[in-house]
This record gives sequence, structure tokens and C-alpha cells, in this order.
Amino acid sequence: MVDAHYTEPRLAALYDPLDSSRPDLEVYAAMAAEFGARSVLDIGCGTGTFACLLASRGLSVTGLDPALASLDMARAKPFADRVRWVHGTVDALPSLQVDLVTMTGNVAQVFLSDSEWGAVLSAAHAALLPGGRLVFETRDPARQAWLEWGRPYSGHKAVIPGIGGVESWRDVTEVSGEFVSFRATYVFESDGAVLTADSALRFRRRDAVLDSLAAAGFTVDEIRDAPDRPRLEFVFVATRQDPRSA
Repeated sequence: MVDAHYTEPRLAALYDPLDSSRPDLEVYAAMAAEFGARSVLDIGCGTGTFACLLASRGLSVTGLDPALASLDMARAKPFADRVRWVHGTVDALPSLQVDLVTMTGNVAQVFLSDSEWGAVLSAAHAALLPGGRLVFETRDPARQAWLEWGRPYSGHKAVIPGIGGVESWRDVTEVSGEFVSFRATYVFESDGAVLTADSALRFRRRDAVLDSLAAAGFTVDEIRDAPDRPRLEFVFVATRQDPRSA
């Protein structure tokens, strides 16, 4: 089940205006250049900001997302015509051979079960050329980021062109082991509509992520600090093992 944040058109239209500061994307783009990547698969591309950024710099990009409303927003952006958009989960991916696979933001944490996460890693492995890299971030569970996700911290009011005033906040609804559930609420001043979206993220331990990558055929090159949340997240850089040299 895909969150209403991304599937409900009225909420998908809020995603970029309410999260317009994305310094992490420039860092990921710099990593693509660092690795000499010319082709990229962006899993969970959402509204396509990162995919279009890469396309604007001449890279061949495939953006995958299960939320059609988000992809509709993506297709309207500059350079979107240079991106190959795929609607669906990793099962919908065509045969690819890319230099880099990315999952930015919270994407790696939305796969709650071991089987879902394993399938995503297997798909990334299959899409990469031997020696290609997988890069993604995940929050350090020891930092307990959810303690600052309640309404006192997340409450926000904004006036969005073409939409009007919107008040939004987030409430944590359950914390159970590695799983954190929360509800986002949006109030539209134009007509008083109140829309909610329920989400859950899995906060995997560092060692568990390393084990899952090894099981999927990756070698972890390094774990970097997150560009936008220093000391709060891990950024994993992993290389697809070449079976001929394994």
C-alpha cells in the first residue's frame, strides 16, 4: 500500500512546495559525478526532482515510483522528457544496465518487511553493471528521530501559489521495535478540507543493513554521513560484485 502523501493528487501537489529545500540532492548528484556514472536508476523517485536534476546534466535516468500522482507531478517538470518514467514497484522494472542506483530521502525505510527489502536490493543488483554502485540513506535508530516528529515540532503553515493556505503537522501513532508509524494532517484554508496520510518507516540497525547488502551480492565501500542530517543518518555506498571475480 502506497501512502496517500504520494497517491492522492491534492497531497502530491504539496510535496515539493512543503519540502523545497533539498540540499541532499546536490550531494547525491555530486556522488554520481564522483563515481563517473552516466546512467542512473532512481528507486522511489517520487515527484522526480532528483531524476530531472540528473537529466539536466546529461545523464541517462530511469525513475521508478508506485504512485501515479507523484509521477504526474514529475512529468510536468523541466527535463522530464529526458527521463524514462516507470510506474510500479521493482517488479515493473525493464531490463537495465546502469552505473548507479539511488534511493534518496526515506525511500530505503519504507520497505517494512525483510522480503520487500530483499526484493529491492535484488532488483538494484540486477539493474547494475558489474562494479556499479548502490547509494542510499537510512536513519540511525539510536538517534530516535521520531521523538521530534510530533505536532509541536512539525506544525507548519504555508501559502502555496495556486493552492492557498495550508496548515500541516505530524503525529507519531506507534513505535514498536524498529517500526515507527505516524500520521500527517493537512488542512486547506480554501475549502476547509482536512486530509490525512498514514505512514510507517523501519529503522534498521547498521549491522542489519550491512548483512542485507552482503546477502544481495554487494560489497560496502563506505558509510558516509548524511548531507542534510549530519550524525543522524547513514549513507551506504555499495558496489555490485562481479560474479566472475567473486
